[in-house]
Parts: sequence; C-alpha cells; structure tokens
Amino acid sequence: MKHNQHNTAFHFQQDPVEFNKGTAKPLLQFCLGGTLYMPGTRTIVDKLLAKGMPALKSMVMCFEDAIRAEEVETAEANVLGHLSLLAQAISQQQVSHDDIPLTFLRVRNPEQFRRFAAQLSEEQANVLSGFVFPKFYSSNALEYLDELAALAERLNTVLYGMPILEGRAIAYRETRPTELQRLKEILDPFRDHILNIRVGGTDFSSLFGVRRGINSSIYDILPVRDALSDILNFFNRMEDGYTVSGPVWEYFLAHKKDDLQELLQQNLHRSLMTREPILNDAIDGLLREVVIDKANGFVGKTVIHPSHLKYVNAMQAVTLEEYEDAVQILEAGDGVIKSGKANKMNEANPHRNWARRITLRAQAFGVIENENEYIRLFMDEDARPVARPAAALGR
Repeated sequence: MKHNQHNTAFHFQQDPVEFNKGTAKPLLQFCLGGTLYMPGTRTIVDKLLAKGMPALKSMVMCFEDAIRAEEVETAEANVLGHLSLLAQAISQQQVSHDDIPLTFLRVRNPEQFRRFAAQLSEEQANVLSGFVFPKFYSSNALEYLDELAALAERLNTVLYGMPILEGRAIAYRETRPTELQRLKEILDPFRDHILNIRVGGTDFSSLFGVRRGINSSIYDILPVRDALSDILNFFNRMEDGYTVSGPVWEYFLAHKKDDLQELLQQNLHRSLMTREPILNDAIDGLLREVVIDKANGFVGKTVIHPSHLKYVNAMQAVTLEEYEDAVQILEAGDGVIKSGKANKMNEANPHRNWARRITLRAQAFGVIENENEYIRLFMDEDARPVARPAAALGR
C-alpha cells in the first residue's frame, strides 16, 4: 500500500513508501492516516478485493458502539467470514498483503475479546492487524494486553493493540493524572504490541453534556481539550515510542468535485484559520481540526465516512521546507543552523525529536512542494486544475 495515490498525476518531491502489516513498527505507527470505522456487520470484502476504495489504508470493524448488543454474534460471524475470504484470496494470488488495508477489530469488552479470539484461526489472523480496546482503564488494561500477547503467540503472527483512552477517570480532573500514570505503567511492558493510542473525544464530550458543532473543533471544548492535552503529555513523548491518533470528526456532507478548482486560488491554511468558506462546513471543519491535530502532535485521525480519507491522508504529507529542515537538523551534530530558506533558526538538539517525526511522516505520506499543494493532492485524477498566478503558489 501507498498513501495519497488517488491522483497519479500528482508530483511528489519524495514519494510515500509502501507499507503493510509487516512493516517495522517505528514506521508503521505513522502510516495509519485516516482510519475508517464501520459496524462489524458491514460487508466490505468485495470492495477490498476489487480494490474499489483506493484511499482506504486502515480500517476498524466495530463490535461495540456501532452495533446493538443482539448483533454481536452476527457481526463476529461476518468478520470471521471477511477474514477468511481475504486469506483465501491471498493464497490464490488474487491479491497480496500489500492490497489489504490494515484491519483492526474494535472489541466490546475483555470477555467478548476472549470469546472472539478463541475462534480465530492462524490464516485469519495473518490478514488481521490487531484490535482496538474501548473504554481502556487501569482496571481492565491487563486483561486486554495479556490476551493480546497470548493470542499473537498462539497464532504465530504480529497482532497490535490500539487502546482508546476515554471515560470518567481520564475526563475528570481530580482522577486524571493518577489514571494516566497507572495506564502508562501497565502499557510500557507491552509497548511493542501497541501500534497507536487513540482518544475518545466524543466520549469525553458526552460526560460534560456537550458536543462540538460543525463550525467548531474539539479543541474549543475546554474540558475535553484539557484531557487531550494531558494524554499527549503522558503518551506523546519521543523516548517512549508511542504515537497518538486524533479524535474522530463526526460530520460529513457531499461536495461537488468541481468545487476543488476554486481552492487553487487560495492559501489553504490562511482560509482555514480565518474561517473563509472553502468546500462546505463539514470538510472545512475537518481540515481545520486536522491542522490543529498536527500542530499538537497527533498523527492520523479516526473518520466515519470514506469521503474523509483523502483529506486526512493528504494533510499528513510533509512540505519540502519542513522536510529539508528536518534533514538538516538530523544531520547536524549540535548547535544552531540557519534554515535552507534562511527564514528560521534550526536548533539541532531542541528540534531533533520534531525532525524525527517529520521524516517518518514524510516516508508514510510523501513530501510535497508547499502548503498550497495540499489542494492539488485533494483532487481526483480526472480533475482539471485551472491556472493560478505564481504568487498564489507562495513562490
């Protein structure tokens, strides 16, 4: 798989790399991008085998909130059948592992996880990337993690866990530091099994009886922002080796393909921050929130609609200026260096962790010329961009 390939006419300064489940974890944890959630009852295998969703690189089939309790067994049977068909298609060389999105299963609780895990065969597990653990608390974390490690050993394959940090103990200020510290102490011995830390922005909001509007972001909700900030503080430290994914964006609206033509006349980031209308409220809000996600160190984002995938994945690409700065910093021993653009000072030691993250994102999503190129990257291959003046390119 490669990210951002929906428009083969787009020219990268550096192409994204190929990845699959077997890619080394230090890079793979940066490769999820937009992760599409869907009910475990959804039938999607035919689309995957037909390669009908080219922007889909990571997905979660849900046994929890997305379905009713009485549908769990039906969903389990559907997912097992889905995995078997994928495994069969690979064995018959109809597709390869490179054609299969990273596939995760969001379990309902530790008991359901154990019951489902007992049904998994080695062939099914080979096309499965891992599990998402909702309502992941210090009181149940070890149940999830011990079962995950034992399952991977039994089936002789790599299976990753992605805990979702949510719930009262993290949302409420008086219990948050203790709970986060306990979770970190429990997770650290299993670090190699943890591909991504995910956050429950919607769950946090519900505890305070609020919901972000289509024209605001999760960061406008102060108690939720505080919880997200503390999660990053505990789990986004470079020395610990975790990555944290951005909270779900829950609005979607259709848009006309031709609307993207007008974007080429605009500075995307300035328009987002000044709230000038771009496509529609839902996409504008998504893009605005991704900008803030990235600024705070989140990597990728949960999405609930396939139309969001290309926007989230495109916005993860690294600009050439960022990439050149990162390479310069990593190649420097120490001290301060003037950037290649001569517009900033790159301090080797303070900026080194940032530079490492930038180079990993560049591998996963590619390097583009400048921020205006995000707009071209949104476009489908058959879109015909209008000419734009050189000034609009930032040259």
